[in-house]
Amino acid sequence: MKLENLSTEISRTTYPGRGIVIGKSQDGKFAVTAYFIMGRSENSRNRIFVEDGEGIRTEAFDPAKLKDPSLIIYSPVRVLGNNTIVTNGDQTDTVYEKMNAQMTFEQSLLSRQFEPDAPNCTPRISGVMNVCDGKFSYYMSILKSDEKREESNCRYTFHYDNPPAGEGRFIHTYMSDGNPLPSFEGEPQRVEIKGDIEEFTNTVWNALNPENKVSLFTRFIEIKTGKYCSKIINKNVK
Repeated sequence: MKLENLSTEISRTTYPGRGIVIGKSQDGKFAVTAYFIMGRSENSRNRIFVEDGEGIRTEAFDPAKLKDPSLIIYSPVRVLGNNTIVTNGDQTDTVYEKMNAQMTFEQSLLSRQFEPDAPNCTPRISGVMNVCDGKFSYYMSILKSDEKREESNCRYTFHYDNPPAGEGRFIHTYMSDGNPLPSFEGEPQRVEIKGDIEEFTNTVWNALNPENKVSLFTRFIEIKTGKYCSKIINKNVK
């Protein structure tokens, strides 16, 4: 698979939906992740990211305008020991609870499927980063409908062990804008990871469509120590 420019891949469509990037920094010292959300409706756009312990949660920017919180209010990032869990929905909690009960990442998602928002049948995308004893590996997953058939669920899990410096993988919910929205296809895209957390964060944020982007979270985890630094950008600012 060709190594692609991350900014180019993100900006390829005006509406990739929600997206996860995981990889390793150029200098090989950090495990890197980004999670972004976008929105077309007023309800989806009425959100911000806020810190919640070692993770984050979504929150209504204007509580008075919040309509249906079921698919837009959740914890995208939680930390379980040496594992950082990143997902696009409340399956974050499922992964956390099941892995805490000694299940694997893949096993933890067997009880979940794509989102109940037909006709879009939005995929659930998830990732877990393991940083332990100076080593780094990660998993990514997508749960999607079989060609928008609501009765059929497809499960794909990808494992990246000792990933190379300066590279990552990018997975998102939609291939492009549309009605219904076309689900992501294929293996997570191989992309370049460049710069420090400031440059990386700006690269992702600036590549997102200005009208549809809502919030972005990034984190650099030092592989040697497990210490991390995070950034949050919200389009809605109080």
